[in-house]
Amino acid sequence: MNLQLDPEILRALPVWYVATLLSVTFHEAAHAFIAQRGGDDTAEAQVTLNPIPHMTRHPIGMIAVPLLSYVLQGGGWMIAFASVPISIAWAQRHPRRAAWVSAAGPLTNFALAALAAVAIHAAVAGGGFEPARYALDDLVRQGGEQTALTVFLSVMFSVNLLLGLFNLLPIPPLDGHGVVPLFLSDRGIRRWHALFEGGAGLVGLLVAWVVFGKLALPALVWTLGWALPAP
Repeated sequence: MNLQLDPEILRALPVWYVATLLSVTFHEAAHAFIAQRGGDDTAEAQVTLNPIPHMTRHPIGMIAVPLLSYVLQGGGWMIAFASVPISIAWAQRHPRRAAWVSAAGPLTNFALAALAAVAIHAAVAGGGFEPARYALDDLVRQGGEQTALTVFLSVMFSVNLLLGLFNLLPIPPLDGHGVVPLFLSDRGIRRWHALFEGGAGLVGLLVAWVVFGKLALPALVWTLGWALPAP
C-alpha cells in the first residue's frame, strides 16, 4: 500500500474533511430535529449544525474513519458515519413519525447536493469557472485549475448525492429501511419490522455496501448528466 500521497491530494484533505463533516452533521441534525418535532427529545443534543456534539458521540466515525479512509485510499474518497439516539418505545408508538425521521437524513443530503449544483451552475454562468467532471472532487474548475472552492463544491455535490442514495437502500440499519413504513398499512409495518428482527445490522451493512458498489457509479453519471453543466 502506497501512503506517499501527492501534495495536491494532501492539500485537498482539509476541504474534503470539512465538506464531509458538514454533510454528515446536516444529515444527523435533520434526524434529530424531526424526531424532536415528532415528540421524541432523546436526541436533543444532536439538534444542531455544530459538528462537535456529533463528533463527541461518534469520534471514530466522524474523525478517525474519514481521515484514515482518505489517506489509505490515496485521496479521492472519504467515508464518515454517525447516528442519533431515538426512543424505541416512541418509534413503536408512532411508526410513521419514526419513518419521517429516517427520511429526513437522505432528503437533507439531496437538498445539499441540489444547492451545490445550483452554486456550480451560477459559478459557470458568471464566468471564470468551467465544468470538469474528472473526479468526485473535480467536477468544476476555476481558470482551468482546482481550487479550495471548486473542490468544496464538487465534494458537497458528490458526497451528499452518494450519501443520500446509500442511506435510502431499504436494508437495516440504513435509513431506507425506516422509510418503507411510509408506504405501508399498519399491518404491513408490523410485518416489515418483523422481517428484520434479531439484529441484522452488520449483515445489512455488508449487503448494502456490495449492492451500492454496483449502483453508485451509474447513478452518479446519470445525475451528473442532468444536474450539472455539460463539460
